[in-house]
Amino acid sequence: MRRALKLAAHGAGRVSPNPMVGCVIVKDGRVIGEGWHEYCGGLHAERNALAHCAEDPAGAKLYVTLEPCCHSGRTPPCTDAILECRIGRVFIGCLDPNPLVAGKGVQILRNAGIPVETGVCEDECRRINEVFFHFITHQTPFVVLKYAMTLDGKIASRTGDSRWVTGEAARTHVHETRNQLTGILVGVGTVLTDDPLLTCRIAGGRNPVRIICDSHARTPLDSQIIRTAREVPTIIAVTGWSDRAAALERAGAQILICAADAQGHVSLPDLMRQLGARQIDSVLLEGGSALAFSALDAGVVHKVQAYITPKLIGGADAKPPVGGAGFAKMADALPLYGLTVTPLGEDLLLEGDLVCSPASSKK
Repeated sequence: MRRALKLAAHGAGRVSPNPMVGCVIVKDGRVIGEGWHEYCGGLHAERNALAHCAEDPAGAKLYVTLEPCCHSGRTPPCTDAILECRIGRVFIGCLDPNPLVAGKGVQILRNAGIPVETGVCEDECRRINEVFFHFITHQTPFVVLKYAMTLDGKIASRTGDSRWVTGEAARTHVHETRNQLTGILVGVGTVLTDDPLLTCRIAGGRNPVRIICDSHARTPLDSQIIRTAREVPTIIAVTGWSDRAAALERAGAQILICAADAQGHVSLPDLMRQLGARQIDSVLLEGGSALAFSALDAGVVHKVQAYITPKLIGGADAKPPVGGAGFAKMADALPLYGLTVTPLGEDLLLEGDLVCSPASSKK
């Protein structure tokens, strides 16, 4: 199963909004076939593995990270292929939360007389598809809040200089994450201050859909974002139509009109619902600090990635990664769970899950 997990990871950034799935087929103690879901619309992992078998898979054991599908979509049911090839036993990492599957695939195999074992390396199999599990259940993007800060909690100096907070290894990891997630979100303040490109700059990488939270359509027409809007899909989220919005649309951006929150800014829950309707299953939120707090306060963030560099810069006016009004009491602070720490050169990546936030706790 752990080999199947490694195979599944090859689909990162290529299968959205489908899950990443890997499959290994073993006969007489030997691997005779393996495969993974390579791209959306392509063969599912089970069919791919069966197609690459070196010998007849009849009687073999099949290990797959996610429950085999039992419905027809872009491809026929994988349960059919397993039955046709007379697989002898099936081991499954975790069940598929898709209502079209959700235990039905397992039952079809068992009804046909095939022994099925579920929950093999279940935690790892669920973790690799945390985006899919959230999206198929809620139909809104899985949001990762990312920032890089010094050891004293600053994302830039008092003059606004921020290049570079972290080293090359950490920056490369950010681009790998951009490649894996479908969208990237920043506030218009970040565009006005940094004029970022927000693309994926690794070999063979895929650019995420760029989303600018820009209530009043202030994104400059000569910004890098707009100058490349015809080459890289770009969404400008506004609260109403205007001449500025029309100009941005003529320049190649897609204008998304959202509801306004109490402060007159783009409602982030409404934005997420509209992005989900466009099949954007995941978003990397990269800035700025005010938008970071708004997203946390609105309950739309699911995971935090904090890159921490061993530098001290000081400055009462130097920006922290999360700004805005902040929570009034320490008791209101949002706890992170499942923390992991990964060394990246001289820097550290701290990752954790947000189980509950103010908005979600009121639902």
